[in-house]
Amino acid sequence: MLNTFRLIYKSIPFGYDQNILNGILSDAINYNKKNNITGALVCRDDIYLQLLEGPEQAVNYTYQKILDDDRHLEVELLIKEYCNKRIFPKWNMKDDPAKTWFWNKEEVRSGVFKTLNKSKIIAVFEKIAKETSK
Repeated sequence: MLNTFRLIYKSIPFGYDQNILNGILSDAINYNKKNNITGALVCRDDIYLQLLEGPEQAVNYTYQKILDDDRHLEVELLIKEYCNKRIFPKWNMKDDPAKTWFWNKEEVRSGVFKTLNKSKIIAVFEKIAKETSK
């Protein structure tokens, strides 16, 4: 039974620095804990790639808040689906600085996300989850 809702989006950070990132993570952890949302935020000065999982209404409401948040520019919905299980069941919001295996800045600027299928995007988060559990 598909009982969890998953949403993945990307955006461009506005005014990216550690203080802004800490604020986003703090807000997300507190809000998500209260609303049964888990997920991860892959972040770098040129991209936020975020996965949210939980009750559909709560995830959609959270995404709407992100659309209205001036710390995110050019928000683009990548995946919206039901799934069997959460990738980050124990993380209200796992943060991960984009690693070298992640798409480079030129690929992001060139629109790499328009060429990727859903499974490749989800694989990024599955890899982070696997590394987190080590």
